[in-house]
Amino acid sequence: MSSVLDALQSSAETFTALRRDLHQHPEIGFQEFRTSDIVAQRLRDWGYEVTLGLGGTGVVGQLRKGNGTRRLGLRADMDALPIQEATGLPHASCHEGLMHACGHDGHTAMLLAAAEYLASKGNFQGTLNLIFQPAEESLGGARKMMEDGLFERFPCDAVFAMHNMPGFPRGQLLLRDGATMASSENILVHIEGKGSHGAMPHLGADPVVAGASIVMALQTIVSRNVPPLQTAVVTVGAFQSGVANNVIPQTATLKLSVRALDRGVRLLLRERIVDLVEAQAKSFGVTARVEFLPGYPVLVNTASETALAREVAIDLVGPENVVQQTEPLTGSEDFAYMLEKVPGSYLFIGNGDASTGGHGACMVHNPNYDFEDRNIPIGAAYWVHLAERFLA
Repeated sequence: MSSVLDALQSSAETFTALRRDLHQHPEIGFQEFRTSDIVAQRLRDWGYEVTLGLGGTGVVGQLRKGNGTRRLGLRADMDALPIQEATGLPHASCHEGLMHACGHDGHTAMLLAAAEYLASKGNFQGTLNLIFQPAEESLGGARKMMEDGLFERFPCDAVFAMHNMPGFPRGQLLLRDGATMASSENILVHIEGKGSHGAMPHLGADPVVAGASIVMALQTIVSRNVPPLQTAVVTVGAFQSGVANNVIPQTATLKLSVRALDRGVRLLLRERIVDLVEAQAKSFGVTARVEFLPGYPVLVNTASETALAREVAIDLVGPENVVQQTEPLTGSEDFAYMLEKVPGSYLFIGNGDASTGGHGACMVHNPNYDFEDRNIPIGAAYWVHLAERFLA
């Protein structure tokens, strides 16, 4: 397997330059027009059949070889974040207030490097579907691509994705079967009270006091309703109400982030939040309405596909560089939608840790983060070997 990695190391400079170009020109979800055009043109140049427009700015490159009947999907995300970059690097973002703070530029570069190799030298029989997805960052680009017929137009027997992970050694591969990333619920609690003068609170119904009680009561859901061996998070990230110290406001709004690693626990959290909010509101003489915004389901890796992914990882980088069953994360990922439809697995590649320092060890969604370019040939080689093994 070293021959593939050696070949990809020889092209690393080209794809590093591409990655840094994407980094300099970040585009947020559903606005990845330049990125999509670059991806599509590269794929066409290498002989892929290219489809644009799925999910708005998504791209699918399809390559068939031989008479094999198996069909494989490999996915990379393309969108950036509304964060002001602070790295000071020569390839830092050119766009004020936007940056690739999660490494999607690197994910795109890795899959493109693999695409070039697979087109010219890939040894496989079957259909390869390369999925370049828009709007992963809380906008549900995966779901939008699926609504536009992704798996009906490009059927896959399995689908895989990879994400960089700061805090782990560069190039280390981390896998897990079963629940791997949490569901994510974005919830608004709208409290309607009765405004009055702050000096005469008995004439009003205070949504601030009711909201404060709701915030505290919500903290009991995980400790008193979720089984102790299960994981759940209920975070109130915002409490918005009022503008003056001597006015009892009419309304208040709470913004919640709710996460679980089990589908049943996810439903339990939803039910308990509604019950608790309504009961607390009634006790304070106000009304409350719970609004569920679009979120992400639990990301569940299927066992057999993860076993294959694990074998490829061990063969490529050696067992000493593979975490075979990593801990689950309470972060979320919309690749979960694809895994609800098609078997597959989502894995991680270490982006650097404290021993190496630098921007690669900085956590994602941070203005000082940068993708580790030396991972491009490793990630690309992984995709090549997985494709050749799956489509043998």
